[in-house]
Amino acid sequence: MLPWPQEGETVETMEEDYVKKCLGLAMSIGEEMLIAGAEVHRVEDSISRICYAYGMERVDVFTITASIIVTVYGPGFGSVTQTRRIKGQSYHLKKLEDLNNLSRLLCESKLTLEQAYEALEACGRQEKPALWEQLFTYAAVSGGFTLFFGGNGLDALASLVIGILLKMSEIILERLEMNRILFDFLRAAVGGLLAHLLIGIGLGAHFDKITIGNIMLLIPGIGLTNALRDMFGGEMITGLLRFVEAMILAIAIAFGFAVVSVLL
Repeated sequence: MLPWPQEGETVETMEEDYVKKCLGLAMSIGEEMLIAGAEVHRVEDSISRICYAYGMERVDVFTITASIIVTVYGPGFGSVTQTRRIKGQSYHLKKLEDLNNLSRLLCESKLTLEQAYEALEACGRQEKPALWEQLFTYAAVSGGFTLFFGGNGLDALASLVIGILLKMSEIILERLEMNRILFDFLRAAVGGLLAHLLIGIGLGAHFDKITIGNIMLLIPGIGLTNALRDMFGGEMITGLLRFVEAMILAIAIAFGFAVVSVLL
């Protein structure tokens, strides 16, 4: 139910303003979902359902990795279109789960716009894992994969140390806000350099086993998985864009290790 028109307003102008706010809410949720790692179909479906729940009669959504365009229709306001530019991705599965739950809640109970925006802000305030937890994860993954692919105990120990140092270098490089391709290239180069240095002092003996453990920290596995999932779901444009992006990042990572190996 719309509030009663104030002086100088009409029901039509108030309804259009209400629609813009509702559409802005739906697009904000869709934007956060896309950044957190959701597939395109999920984003489009969530935006459509939220708009229908708030009274829109028709909703057209077009989403790719870098943009969301939505047009809604109704007899009282004609049509309203909004566009969002998506800059980068930061995979966060817990936040994505909370956003999914919020979209379902909006469709089932139709919260007021104020309540909905408060709930959306709460989804964005998720605490990140503690630094020691991130360091432990990087160390466990790199060391574990080195053992899995045939490395010995010293190789695993070297890979474990490099995993911790890679996380520290990642924190430093993130502050520079550089291009993602250069970012991954530098991380890979740091990993290759550390592997050579540790082998040189006797900690580890097989560069390839140590390196493959560290590569598992860097490869864009989620991006490639989402690309294939989008293509199998019929979203060919988005799937191909994500696939090409994942392949370019993988090449940058391989090139980073290769450059260090050639120079040393």
